[in-house]
Amino acid sequence: MTKRTVYSFCHYCMCLCGTRITVENNKVLSIEPDRDNPFSWRDFCRKGKTAAQVVDHPRRIKTPLKRVGERYVPASYEEAESDIAQRLLRIIERHGPDAVGSYSGNPLGFNFSGSIFWNGLLDAIGTRNRFWVGSVDQNNTHVVMEQMYGTEMLALIPDVDHADCFVLVGMDPAQSKFVWVETVPDGWNRVLAAQRRGADLIVVDPRRSTTAEAANTHVAILPGTDWAFLLGVLHVLFAEKLQRSITAVPLKGVDEIRALALSASLDDLADRCGVPAETIRDVARRFGRAQRGMCLTHTGVSHTPTGTLAEWLGAAINAVTDRLDRPGGKRVERGYLDLAQIWSKFAPPVKHRTRLRDNPTIAGFHSLAELADEITTPGEGQIRAMLIAAGNPVVSGPDGAALDRAFAQLELLVAIDLVQRESHRHAHWLIPGTHFLEREGLHPLFAGLTELPFAQYARQAVKPPTGVKEEWQFFMDLALRMDRNLFGKPGVNAFIRASRWLARMTGNPEHAMNPRWIERLLVMSGRRLKYDDIRKHEHGWLYGEKEYGHFAKALRTPDKSVHCAPPKFLWALQQTLAERSTRTRAEYPMLLINRRVRESMNSWLNETEGLFAQQRYNVAELHPDDAMGLGIVDGEWVRIHSPAGQIELPVRIVPGGRAGVVTVPHGWGSAIYDPVNNDAPVRLGANRNLLIDRHEIDPFSQTPALNAKPVRIERISPGLGPRADATTQALRVEA
Repeated sequence: MTKRTVYSFCHYCMCLCGTRITVENNKVLSIEPDRDNPFSWRDFCRKGKTAAQVVDHPRRIKTPLKRVGERYVPASYEEAESDIAQRLLRIIERHGPDAVGSYSGNPLGFNFSGSIFWNGLLDAIGTRNRFWVGSVDQNNTHVVMEQMYGTEMLALIPDVDHADCFVLVGMDPAQSKFVWVETVPDGWNRVLAAQRRGADLIVVDPRRSTTAEAANTHVAILPGTDWAFLLGVLHVLFAEKLQRSITAVPLKGVDEIRALALSASLDDLADRCGVPAETIRDVARRFGRAQRGMCLTHTGVSHTPTGTLAEWLGAAINAVTDRLDRPGGKRVERGYLDLAQIWSKFAPPVKHRTRLRDNPTIAGFHSLAELADEITTPGEGQIRAMLIAAGNPVVSGPDGAALDRAFAQLELLVAIDLVQRESHRHAHWLIPGTHFLEREGLHPLFAGLTELPFAQYARQAVKPPTGVKEEWQFFMDLALRMDRNLFGKPGVNAFIRASRWLARMTGNPEHAMNPRWIERLLVMSGRRLKYDDIRKHEHGWLYGEKEYGHFAKALRTPDKSVHCAPPKFLWALQQTLAERSTRTRAEYPMLLINRRVRESMNSWLNETEGLFAQQRYNVAELHPDDAMGLGIVDGEWVRIHSPAGQIELPVRIVPGGRAGVVTVPHGWGSAIYDPVNNDAPVRLGANRNLLIDRHEIDPFSQTPALNAKPVRIERISPGLGPRADATTQALRVEA
């Protein structure tokens, strides 16, 4: 067979980098950036370049595997679906549909066909106990969107090319690129280009990140106090009359937020966030006086108990300085369909509340922080079975040890993934997953999240292993096997069976219901593009120019205005201002924060050989003053303690930033098991989330407090110690 070239895009993160894939004999030979892609290839990185190594993972699951005792044995899909269906039906009959819980991870979110039919299966089961990975980092954005704009999904995209001032809070785009819920291709380099033209770059971050190194001003804030800094900026903007009348949309609640900001003492706010009052004044003046600008808050902000308040204050700063739907500020890309309307259709219409903490769903899902207790606490509604799709919640969420113990007591645990990870070690069934290189399709939900009007149909590069079903097929077949209507709609299963009969009779498999039908219908609903025209553009289709003026039409608030002062946020901020912590941190004197490593993607790419050829372990970054005080040298192994747990890992001493802070990247510490050969599991790095208390959450977003966690550090042994060489060893194998 001759070589062929496939043009598609990477599905690992919101960069959506265009790819040029060379294939021969159903094997990927190389993956390179597609330089003819008009939108998204410039952020291409080693994650995409080494994607074929995930496809060819030596421990990949290639057939359904059933747990028998302490081993797994191969089985057919028919056997797997029949057994899983029977077990689920028995649990539902005895305890109701909410006794079945679900968790979906990042890869499923980038798999449109899988995610649509996943929700269809959950609707068929009837469960409202749905959990997702978004609750670990982005929930605060959805809460603020709903309160200010009237919908949980209305992304405001940074217009980086026209900005004169950037205030970046809790983000490191030099590593993560300029993506969040939305995507701005090559955004970080475009920010640097704007800076060379004279734009002011201000970075607020406790650590001296790569981004902070490039800033005009780096504000080394005390972790977890972003709200105080941002409220201080608002105080100065109002006190010095630097706010502006908004021109794009009406604002409601400006008087209320002005009154609260001015009532706060700037000196008190400065003391709380560990930033001099004059620095806050300087940042506010530079931002307020800039002709065009934006304030952005990202993961570092969301990972704190006050993350929603900080997200709201950042959005309010943009609103009162006329940075909404204006060049150089944040704008709405309307895309080829109404994303807010479509999102509302996919999210359950009624917000379910958890039985133990009485928390509502956010964007249709509950917080991972609650899952362990919902499994282990007896009573009506207790979760007794779990379906996990492309996720590793034991590592991604807080207090993974508690969640692991909870999974061990389930009556049924089914994991759908490429390999057996830490969260799957108690699974009764392992179902093969597929890789994005093995799938095709359009992701309509990306419409409105891209900086420019752009659409791309992903093409299949290689076929999955023989006999492996795509996830959407397994979800559909399981609903049929349970005889519960997919999507919870009467008659759907009968329709599916009829379409399959027609496909057999005509010999045309496209006549059987499949994800392309849904993709086509969604594109038609937008009345802007034709589905077949999208498919014709193999490099992707930039079908229009950047526009402004769509924000007002996109608002879903009853009065079609931006609500700058949601009452529950105002009340919570007043309470926060009234409180001053009197706790001492003598036992846990340092604060743990997170960081992003570009080559890592949450908890599921750290096992890829090509990403970590030299370093196979995450490290704890320490300020030189802290290292000297503890008598620790670079490369030495330490033990980090918190009230929730402890981990061991090596130290890297990093100059700059704020003393008293230890930085450990997330996503490490998972084991990769070998269910086929039963060889020893491979464990990579340390899971820093074992240090996090699952009960400490942001009360609005329910995001666990992964940042600003009090910890203490101790040396494991004097000098470099016996484990110092582990930073470069190939793999760490768990006995």
